[in-house]
Amino acid sequence: MNVALREPMSLDAFLAWEEAQALRHEFDGVQVVAMVGGTSEHALIVRNLAIKVGGPLLGKPCRFYGSEMKIEVAGSIRYPDGFVVCTQVPRGSTVVRDPVVIFEVLSTSTSNIDYGAKNREYAATPSVRRYVILEQDKIAGTMFERIDGDWVGHILAPDAMLRMPEIGLELPMAALYIDVPFAETEVA
Repeated sequence: MNVALREPMSLDAFLAWEEAQALRHEFDGVQVVAMVGGTSEHALIVRNLAIKVGGPLLGKPCRFYGSEMKIEVAGSIRYPDGFVVCTQVPRGSTVVRDPVVIFEVLSTSTSNIDYGAKNREYAATPSVRRYVILEQDKIAGTMFERIDGDWVGHILAPDAMLRMPEIGLELPMAALYIDVPFAETEVA
């Protein structure tokens, strides 16, 4: 969940300001957006991303990072729920500028930003090959990928295999939802 703080600033000014803050903030290219907490379902999906994506990448050139690391994309600073980078991240870095795969877990308050502004920013960042948006109330999502210069979206069904050849990994969508409780639906 994000809350916009209405004070325009430059990217450099934001990065300097945020270093002194106790809480995390995103920057949409113009204004600061405070980051707030999520649900238990959101946290479980992020945990599963770290295990199912991060685990297989251990010891390999590509690395998974969680939401404590920020990325710079198209003049904005974002804290995705997870991302993979395949270049060496210098010791002590706080910003990654060349993510390859980005993951966001939807919430009611962020879905418009995740599908709108962030999607445009990720599409405009040449290093980003794939952007995976995951629902938190059901096994489903949307994946955008770069194909021959186009940014193409695909619906991810519950039985889909999430293929990420740029990082040498594929896994069933259901693996990202282990232990996530879903509301039972009534049968008419």
